[in-house]
Amino acid sequence: MIGATALVIVGVLAAAVITDVQAQARAGSEQRALAHARHDLSTARFALAATTFARALGTNHHEALQTDIASTRGQLATSEQALTVTHADAFLLGLGVGTLQTCLGGVQGSLQAIAAHDNGGAARDLSAVSSACTRLTNGTKAGLVYPFDFPDPAVLRVGDTYFAYATNSVEGNIAIIESTDLTTWNVVGNALPTLPAWVTPGATWAPGVLQVGGTFDLFYSAKVAGPGNGEECISVATATQPQGPFVDSSTAPLECQPSLGGSIDPSPFVDADGTPYLQWKSIGAGAQPATIWSEQLDPAGTGFSGAPGTTPLPLITADQPWEAGVVEAPDLVVRAGHYYLFYSGNNWDSAAYAVGVATCTGPLGPCTKPLSQPILTSSPNVQGPGGESVFTDASGVSWIAFDGYAPGAVGYPNSRDLYVQHLDLSGATPVVSAGP
Repeated sequence: MIGATALVIVGVLAAAVITDVQAQARAGSEQRALAHARHDLSTARFALAATTFARALGTNHHEALQTDIASTRGQLATSEQALTVTHADAFLLGLGVGTLQTCLGGVQGSLQAIAAHDNGGAARDLSAVSSACTRLTNGTKAGLVYPFDFPDPAVLRVGDTYFAYATNSVEGNIAIIESTDLTTWNVVGNALPTLPAWVTPGATWAPGVLQVGGTFDLFYSAKVAGPGNGEECISVATATQPQGPFVDSSTAPLECQPSLGGSIDPSPFVDADGTPYLQWKSIGAGAQPATIWSEQLDPAGTGFSGAPGTTPLPLITADQPWEAGVVEAPDLVVRAGHYYLFYSGNNWDSAAYAVGVATCTGPLGPCTKPLSQPILTSSPNVQGPGGESVFTDASGVSWIAFDGYAPGAVGYPNSRDLYVQHLDLSGATPVVSAGP
C-alpha cells in the first residue's frame, strides 16, 4: 500500500516537474518574444521621432542625422535587454506580445505613410494604436495618455471635448489631438497648415490657445526666415473652431524682444473679469537672465492693448539653483482669487527638467516663489517633465498636462510623450498626483 502510494506521489511530482519545465520554457520564449517586440517598438518610435526632425532639418543634415540614428539604435538595444524582465512580468499579467505587436504595427505603418508623404495616413495610424501603446508602457500609472512625440502641450476644453496642441511634429506645423475623456486621444492633424512668409518652415513650437467668443486665437513660437536671421519670435493665428485650420495673415511677428535674446513660449490667460493677457519668455542675452513677461491683450486677443501704462512687465527670472538659469513655458491660472504661475526650469533636454510654481497678486504681478524646489520632477515612470498646461474639466477638477521622456530614453531626439495628472489647488501650494 505504501509502495503504491509512493509511486503515485512520484508520478505526481514528476508530472509537476515536467509541467514546471514546460511552463518555464514557455515563459522564456514569451520573454524573448516580448523583449524582441519591445526593442522593435522602441526602434520604430525613435525612427518616427527622427524622421520628424529630419523633415525639419532638411537634406543638408540628413547624413549626420542618420549617423545619430544608428548610434542611438545601438543604445536602445542595450536598454531593452535590461527591461526584459519587467515587461515579461507585464505579459504574465495579461498584456501580451499581441499588444506590443499592435502598437508596433501602427508605428511602423505611420513611418511608411511618412515616407510616402501621407501625413494624414500617418496620423490615422497613430490614432488607431494609441491605446495599445499606452497600455504597454503602463501609461495609467504615470498619467501617460498619448505615447507619441507631443512636446509643449496646451490643452483647451470646449464643451465636452478637450483639444491639445503641440510643437510641430508628424501632424504638421502645430499638432492637434482631441479627447472626450482625457484618456483616449485621437489625432486631428495640423492646426496651422499654412505659415506666413516670414516664418521658417519646420520651426514652430510651444503653442497656446485662447477662446474669445466664437473665435480661437493660437499663439506660437517661430523662427524668422531669411539668410542669417533665425530670430525667435511670437505670432498669432485665428480660427472659427478649435480644431482649425488657424490662419496667420501677419507680415511680421507680434513680439520679438531682440535685445533680450528673443521671445518664445506664448501662453494666453483670461482674468476673472474677462480681460485677456499674454505671458511669454525672453531667452536672455548679455547680463539679462531668462525672464517671464506679461502684457494685456486687446479685446480680440490678437494684439496687445496699447493702452497707456500697459507695457510688458517682468514676472519672474531664473534665480533658484534647480532652474539652472532657465525659466520658460509659463502658464498662469487663477483659482478662488489666487494667481498661480506655473513654469518649467532647467534643461528641457535632460532628466533635470521640472515644473515650478510662483504666486502672483495679479496677471501683471508682482510674483514670488514660495518654494525652493519644483512641484513636479522626474520619477521612475517619467523623466524631465515640463511644458505644462493647467486646465479644468467640466466638473471643475483641475488637471495638469505636460510632456516627458520615457525612462531610459531621455534627451533629443527621443520622444516627449503627453501626460495628464491631477492638480490640487486647495492648499497653500499646488500638489500634483498621478492620474487620470
